[in-house]
Amino acid sequence: MKQKLDAITVTGTAEGGKITVTANASKVVQSVTIDDELLKEGDKEQLEELLVIAINKAMTQADTVSQSEMAAITKDMFGGMGGLF
Repeated sequence: MKQKLDAITVTGTAEGGKITVTANASKVVQSVTIDDELLKEGDKEQLEELLVIAINKAMTQADTVSQSEMAAITKDMFGGMGGLF
């Protein structure tokens, strides 16, 4: 299961894609991309807030994917038991 989640990529963005955080479904951040124009503005507080937003969006997507994968595995494992549970 972990290998499958490690191979699934999720993305969180903020400020219309000016910040992009890419992670895997195991919640490991793989990259952060910041638009050059946003960096030129030099607003440290805004940049920090937008990074938090993008990271949280990526982590939410990772949670969703992980839950979906777990539900699929559970269904596969118990689906053929004829409603015993």
